[in-house]
Amino acid sequence: MNTFAAAPANRTARLRSLRRAVVLSAATLAMVGLSACGEGRNAPAGSPAPTTSDAPATVATAAPVSNPASATVLTGTRYYLGMTDQEAVVHAVRGNVDEVTARIPLGKGSCVRNTITISPYGERLAWVEGGANEDAGTLVTSTIDGSRKRTVERAEPFRGKANCIGSNPLVWNTNDLLMVQDGRRSVLIDVAENKPADGDAGNETLKWWSADGRNWAAVSEGKPYATGGSKVHFYHYTPPKAEAAHYDGWRVRSVSMDGRYVAVGWMNTDVSRNDGSFAVVDTTTSKVVKLPVGGEVKSIQFAADGKVLVRQATRVVVLDARFRQIGEVAEPRDVQQLTLLTYVP
Repeated sequence: MNTFAAAPANRTARLRSLRRAVVLSAATLAMVGLSACGEGRNAPAGSPAPTTSDAPATVATAAPVSNPASATVLTGTRYYLGMTDQEAVVHAVRGNVDEVTARIPLGKGSCVRNTITISPYGERLAWVEGGANEDAGTLVTSTIDGSRKRTVERAEPFRGKANCIGSNPLVWNTNDLLMVQDGRRSVLIDVAENKPADGDAGNETLKWWSADGRNWAAVSEGKPYATGGSKVHFYHYTPPKAEAAHYDGWRVRSVSMDGRYVAVGWMNTDVSRNDGSFAVVDTTTSKVVKLPVGGEVKSIQFAADGKVLVRQATRVVVLDARFRQIGEVAEPRDVQQLTLLTYVP
């Protein structure tokens, strides 16, 4: 049994409570012309029966690593993504153990490599399978260990092909909903039901949700905004000019639970993925938050428990919701060069 695949009872209860939570006021959003559809929902107690392969993925366990600090600062699981010539490899690091939880064949082309992602609470994987030189393909979901694979078939408004190019072609809205790009349209997929979700995904671009799906950030008619409870904050951000010339703009890659803060990162000039972020912006003031770290920052993530994870070369600096340092964790050598996908408390 994969020790990281089973969610603790208290986390399952917290996820179920989201279904009853009061989310953004539709009236407030309508006043500024923004979509109120597609708010976050929780993962169900059980997934529907698979429509494709139900065989468990081949899982190899890495040797334990000694990192006692992580047991007190980060008690949950960090999920990392690595690549070989043939496979996408998902690692789970919890306490002092680094375990490989799934191996997903890359197939032909770059679709799987560019899209594989994990839901915010670490219960599902999703990716796009396409052929060589293709920029769209079949949307596939599975449980965290790569088993119970299902393909999402054509059903309006989803035309059966999901884009697989760009910096972040798949974006989660909690564990239930996944936003995909179908041509030039955004479509929300109900992963639990394995079909398009009810409602309109909206016309906003570069959308990203908080871990619980209650708040989000996006761009509307060229203007970035973020939601915080029943309020909407339009903000301005100007990235460092010296670096901006090497990229195709910036986007939000993490949203704080209250919606006030966003972590921003570059978009590549080609069509490849980019999971990094380098700064935090306060959307109520448009000011950059000064983080208590020195040196280069690889990524910044707002976790569901309110912590802020600032990843650097060989460590993760852990901050509280007010950006005060509460500790740091040395990363195992085997994952230092991998992509940190998410942290699940």
